[in-house]
Amino acid sequence: MAWTDLLFFILQDIGTVAFALSGAMAAIQRELDVLGIVILGVITALGGGVVRDILLGITPPLMFENYHFLAVALVTSLLVYALESLSSKYLDKYRHSYLPLINLADAVGLGVFTVVGVNTAFLYGYGSNWFLVIFVGTTTGVTGGMLRDVLAGQVPMVLHKQIYVLASITGAIIYYLLYQTNLEATIALYTSVLTIILIRILAIYFKWNLPKVPRNR
Repeated sequence: MAWTDLLFFILQDIGTVAFALSGAMAAIQRELDVLGIVILGVITALGGGVVRDILLGITPPLMFENYHFLAVALVTSLLVYALESLSSKYLDKYRHSYLPLINLADAVGLGVFTVVGVNTAFLYGYGSNWFLVIFVGTTTGVTGGMLRDVLAGQVPMVLHKQIYVLASITGAIIYYLLYQTNLEATIALYTSVLTIILIRILAIYFKWNLPKVPRNR
């Protein structure tokens, strides 16, 4: 396995753990049972990749041919459930930190899977279609979190929360442009992922939001 391929493989593991963590913790917040926790964790982690593969004509989607990432998502979700169940009384004083942890995990997953989506589009020969590449990257990044929120009975963050889609689009564009310059792959990758994470964290901290229609007009 080439170094770049190994790097992307590790990156996808990190993204899978991050999104499964955010999905499982969101399920716990909504007081779902163990099956609900696992379902939300797995769908959050793998949903974006399935939609990406469908958009690129990859059938069946890769998750049904390589069970590695499914296993990672399952194990992560079950570990979150086990930790919460076994250590519940010890974790009570930290429950106020759940939302920040979910947001951080979500930001990492968003950054990783946006770049993985763009890179997959390049690998399958769509590099000349800039709109498709950026669209696939953004869709890969935001779909998991969107499905998580819908299944948890919440308005998806993608529709109303602090610069979510815009962060993904920005990172996708940066990676697309850097990839075209033949810059070292690791530099392009880290720059794009960290940009997305930084935008999300800053948007959450400073409460940056896109304009809405005023409620009292």
